[in-house]
Order: sequence, then C-alpha cells, then structure tokens
Amino acid sequence: MRSMVFGLVALTLGASLVVGGCASQPARFYLLSAMPNTEMASPAAPSEKGPTLAIGPVTIPRYLDRPQIVTRTSPYELRVAEFDRWAEALDLNLVRVLAENLTLQVPTARVVAFPWPRAIPIDYQIIVDVTHFLTQVGGESLLIADWILFKGEGQQVLMTGKSHVSASTAGQDYAAIVAAMSQTVASLSREIATAVKGAEPRVSARQGFSSQAMRP
Repeated sequence: MRSMVFGLVALTLGASLVVGGCASQPARFYLLSAMPNTEMASPAAPSEKGPTLAIGPVTIPRYLDRPQIVTRTSPYELRVAEFDRWAEALDLNLVRVLAENLTLQVPTARVVAFPWPRAIPIDYQIIVDVTHFLTQVGGESLLIADWILFKGEGQQVLMTGKSHVSASTAGQDYAAIVAAMSQTVASLSREIATAVKGAEPRVSARQGFSSQAMRP
C-alpha cells in the first residue's frame, strides 16, 4: 500500500513538472500581411465612381483550419507548431489580406470582405478555394488556389482561374515562413486584380490600365 501511495505521488509530481514546463514556454502569434503600398496602382478616382468588389468566401483545407501553423517537413509529413500560432482564423486572415491587396491593385473599386453587409450592392464577387498553402521550413512557400470572378453577387460567372504561386523563405523561423506565405498571397492578389481590371473596362480606361478584356 505504501509503495502504491509513493507511486501516485511520484506520478502526480511528474505530471506537474511536465505541465509546468509546457506552460513556461510562451506562444507566439502571427498574421499574414498585405503587400506594401509602394505597389499601389495609379491614383484612385472617387470611390463612388468605381465598382464594388466583394472578396469571399475563402475556403482552406481542413488540415490548415487550426490555430497552430502547419508546415511541410517531407512530401508525406506535416509539422504542427504548438507554440507558433495564427492570431486569427487563417481563412479570415486570408480574406482580409486579399481585400487589402486588391484595394491597392484596383484602387477605383470599393473592396469589401466576406461577410459584408447585405445592404451593400455588389458589382463583382470573387470566391477563392485554397487547395494548398504550405511552406517547407527553410525552403519554399507554395499557394495553390482556384477562384471564380462573378458579375454581381454570384450572379454570372465572368472568369475562372487557377493560381499556382510560390516564394522562397528568407530564414528558418516562423516569422520568415509567414512572410513568404504573405508573398504568395500578394502574387495571388495580382492575378485576381488582373482579371478584375480586364472585366471592368471603365476602370481600365479611367486609370490607364493596359490589360485587355478577359473572357471566361
């Protein structure tokens, strides 16, 4: 009986030390960032003269839908970082950053992010389905996404696209990983912006854009 009691005490102390050790390491939180405003297109016309562009919804794979940052360690293995986490849900972060980027790339448009107030009339809507959004530590960040450009709020398909973009990481830490992921989101934004400007000849003519009209 005495040995059983000592065993339980030792087990309790061991568990306490493990919990205390984990608690002593603080979690770090990260956000994707928008592209620098140095990439802004020509000056915007008054916002009321431009079309309203709605971004979202954006969907991500289930394995990414978690607080922890997920990276790839091999073609068949993923790493879930317990103490390196997203500061907000990744899909919401993506929507917000895409909206910020497109505000720079299509400056005449009023850009709203999903979910937007139902009272806002929508000229164009873009939905995005991210199928791959992973970074190899110390290697490359890869973003693959299918997207659809609608006329109105999901009324008419103007164009569909598949973006396959990548960026190299500048370091081994998670700040470098998130920075590379942000660069891939910027590249995705540029491709979507090109489609929007091609579908909206009024914006192209007013701002001097050279992109040609694009067909679905």
